Amino acid sequence: MNSSLRQIVIRGRVQGVGYRAWVEQEARARNIEGWVRNRRDGSVEALFAGAADTVSEMIALCGRGPPWARVEAVEEKPGRPEGLDLRHKTERFSVLPTF
Repeated sequence: MNSSLRQIVIRGRVQGVGYRAWVEQEARARNIEGWVRNRRDGSVEALFAGAADTVSEMIALCGRGPPWARVEAVEEKPGRPEGLDLRHKTERFSVLPTF
């Protein structure tokens, strides 16, 4: 299996619209590991780890977001393995506090 670890920042109207809960639900449904959190600048940040095609699909979904969101941009870069350590100890995918 070809695996991938990607970190993204989503900009637009993505806070206060259920975006993090939606990302958590979509990631868990796809067996993706990682986390999602709000950032103080109004964006949302996420780290995804899993099969390369599944991670790419998840990033594409984040470009659309839930119905109430208005995504303007998705910035993508390689993730760092130690970034997965931010998850809650017993979870494969976590919603983290605002950063």
